[in-house]
Amino acid sequence: MSRNNNNHNNTINVKNRRATFDYEIVETFTAGIVLTGTEIKSIRQGKVGLTDTYCMVINGEVWVKNMYIAEYSFGSYNNHTTHRDRKLLLNRKEIRRIAKDNLQPGYSIVPLRLFINERGLAKLVIAIARGKKQYDKRQSIKEREDKRAIDRMFKQ
Repeated sequence: MSRNNNNHNNTINVKNRRATFDYEIVETFTAGIVLTGTEIKSIRQGKVGLTDTYCMVINGEVWVKNMYIAEYSFGSYNNHTTHRDRKLLLNRKEIRRIAKDNLQPGYSIVPLRLFINERGLAKLVIAIARGKKQYDKRQSIKEREDKRAIDRMFKQ
């Protein structure tokens, strides 16, 4: 009997909307995440949040901090903690690039999107980003409102 491998839900796509508002994206990378069994099950249920999440390079490894993954409802005594630090899987060249850019003042590593790929693995899209000033944020709001107004005009 053959088992259908495409039975898991590939519609998990959690975005960090705040990141594009607070930061100007310079470069993006897609990284794997080291997870426990109960964590991936919670992610597949969509119980994950990227609010106030950030990344750090520690001893040549990239870690995601403060990422919320709800406890798995069917998990037992070995359920995970919701906000633990999780290691990201990138190649050495990407880690060196991220570490070098992160040392520059005003630059941060921010998670943009969490998704499950076609093989059923959780992936995190992270970005090297430059923090926006207050006037940049006002400009972003104005551009977004102008785009909405134009869209409204064309729909009528």
